[in-house]
Amino acid sequence: MNWSALQALLSGVNKYSTVFGRVWLSMVFVFRVMVFVVAAQRVWGDDSKDFDCNTAQPGCKNVCYDFIFPISHIRLWALQLIFVTCPSLMVVGHVKYREKKDIQYTASHHGTHLYAHPGKKRGGLWWTYLVSLILKAGFDAGFLYILYHVYDGYDMPRLSKCSLEPCPNVVNCYISRPTEKKIFTLFMVVSSAVCILMCICEMIYLIFKRIQKAIKRKIEAERRLFAERHEMEPLAAPRSEFRSKTSIRVDPTASIQNLSDKKDEERPPKK
Repeated sequence: MNWSALQALLSGVNKYSTVFGRVWLSMVFVFRVMVFVVAAQRVWGDDSKDFDCNTAQPGCKNVCYDFIFPISHIRLWALQLIFVTCPSLMVVGHVKYREKKDIQYTASHHGTHLYAHPGKKRGGLWWTYLVSLILKAGFDAGFLYILYHVYDGYDMPRLSKCSLEPCPNVVNCYISRPTEKKIFTLFMVVSSAVCILMCICEMIYLIFKRIQKAIKRKIEAERRLFAERHEMEPLAAPRSEFRSKTSIRVDPTASIQNLSDKKDEERPPKK
């Protein structure tokens, strides 16, 4: 499988991802794909060849191997990585569709754009991104459950007993390097759990930002509506309108006699 081509394709999702999305992509390719390609395939490469049972009955070893390993860890993890990374292609495909639609709209409307930024998580793209996160977390959780259900946990027993036909009786079977395989199994399980946590954190972050923007738009709309209904008006008329031209500024310390003398002085002389 060409993992480098898949990595190059999914790297474009970083342009539309949040911080949690970039951490998720790094976890997938560094701690899961690289470990899967470099180490895990070699660890499980000899599981069938070095599987041994204490019997020489023809066909017993093959039947017991199929009973103990109903599905290979390597094939299950490869299928898991394919299913987990596919939802990210939904976002890339939706962005390409918006860009094509914007080009067609611009050509028919004399340069007017349908989307200001086709890659921004607004409108339908926000829902596509959220659905992709739900699918990624759901696929990871589903494969973890399948692995736990098929192997009765994430342990790798050193000794397994088998009594299926054509085995003559209960036989003991042994797998090669059980401790090493157990360590890699737990590592892949923990990596998947961290990726699920990153998807959940990103979903919470997106929903919180969406609610915050909605509240902000509501507050701004209420402020504009209040400003339109309550225009600024003067609370009182200017003092100059109430002040008469012949009004006299009274000194509170002046006596009544001084005030009457001042009024007589300001009166015009009689003709």
